Amino acid sequence: MRRIALVCLWLVSSTLCVNAMAQEPWPGAPDELRRVLDGYNVKPGDVGIFVQALDESEPLLDINSSAAFNPASTIKLLTTWLALTELGPEWTWPTDVYVDGEIVRGVLRGDLIIKGYGDPYLITERLWSLQRQLRLRGIRKIAGDLVIDNSYFSGEAGDPAAFDGEGLRAYNVLPDAFLVNFQALSLYFEPDPARNRIRVSADPMPANLTIDNRLRAQPGRCGGFRNGVRLELEGNSRNKLIVSGNYGIDCERYVLTRSVLRAPTYAYGVFRSLWEESGGELGGTLRVQPTALLGRADDEEPFLRIESPPLSDLIRYINKFSNNVMSRHMFLSLGADVFGEPANRDKARRATQLILQQQQLNFPELRIDNGSGLSRDARISAGSLGEVLRAASFSPWWAEYTASMSLAGLDGTLRKRFRDEAATGRMHLKTGRLSDVYATAGYVHALSGKDYAVVILQNYKDANRGPGEEAQAALLRWVYEQ
Repeated sequence: MRRIALVCLWLVSSTLCVNAMAQEPWPGAPDELRRVLDGYNVKPGDVGIFVQALDESEPLLDINSSAAFNPASTIKLLTTWLALTELGPEWTWPTDVYVDGEIVRGVLRGDLIIKGYGDPYLITERLWSLQRQLRLRGIRKIAGDLVIDNSYFSGEAGDPAAFDGEGLRAYNVLPDAFLVNFQALSLYFEPDPARNRIRVSADPMPANLTIDNRLRAQPGRCGGFRNGVRLELEGNSRNKLIVSGNYGIDCERYVLTRSVLRAPTYAYGVFRSLWEESGGELGGTLRVQPTALLGRADDEEPFLRIESPPLSDLIRYINKFSNNVMSRHMFLSLGADVFGEPANRDKARRATQLILQQQQLNFPELRIDNGSGLSRDARISAGSLGEVLRAASFSPWWAEYTASMSLAGLDGTLRKRFRDEAATGRMHLKTGRLSDVYATAGYVHALSGKDYAVVILQNYKDANRGPGEEAQAALLRWVYEQ
């Protein structure tokens, strides 16, 4: 009888234990992380966590790691790893220049043709350098048009406001095979108290854009001036920018970055303004046309070719500063490299699956969408993103990959986080934030000397407004102390 009673007691205890484990929402989580998540009433299904030492075969912490979440910009870690794996750290993007006519006494008697191949980093300084090389080759005046061939990227035209209705925001710039300066304009607002006015200037200033300054100077302190400033494009070509509203006369100089012209129009305007500033002349206007329709052979040598910085340099801008359009360019280039031009998202997605298969990785839940994380459709699990980090650690280019991420408390999107504490400089991380999404992934170099792959994906209301950052900090500090 006593034996039966003991057996019954054991069965009851086991059942209670199993039930308790089943009800535990955060199994294995550190106390501070539990406190944060419970304090904000976060549901267990709204968070995915994966933590594993790079030299261990089992995770240190695994919570809901197989569920699919919106990763926001942390998906860039997958995009840049795919690019390093397939294209290599030395990969560069060319931009080719052709001349359609003779050069006589400094005059190109015809068109100047530029064919872009998706250079993600064709900033103003590099466009100026291209023009300098044209002058060194004897061109002072272009009698014809500037012809832009951006056909290398196919089907990428769209509405930049489609994501969130903010079509002028620089983070919404769409890919273009000849993208100059990220298609961005820096608008400078500078109070002039002596004349009671606000000066507005732009850099670079496209030759085909005019700025109509209707800002009113207001007395008093500055405050959140952007709530009182409005930007509006006007005209058939949308080449007139009206700046209106109120601006405090006691405000300091402020810079606002926006994208107000479409890619070819912007590229033409900046090219023309730089060319004319240096004493050059451009007699014609803009034409957007594939070089194939101009009767040029595919194997024709360009008059001039420039190359982008290497991929290993460019992934730093993507991961440290979360540059969306650079990430999208890199993603599209994968598709063209694997399946041929023109580049498009379908080819890039198929290339993603092929590369993962070659690396013996299977992510059935993955939806990479455009490769940047600026998407409501992108999905990946914490476990899959953790496997990317682990796979990268065995790559010959792990150093380049790790160095592309923000250093906690020192640079990039993490320069103001984890400052002046023991963990400063001990975490290489990529952050991601959208409305109701907060995500972090990367490497933590713990006190023990071990390196950990860490991923936390949070999808719940207001995760981006504070709760997500608190949970992230609690997890990362705990991993650092291992």
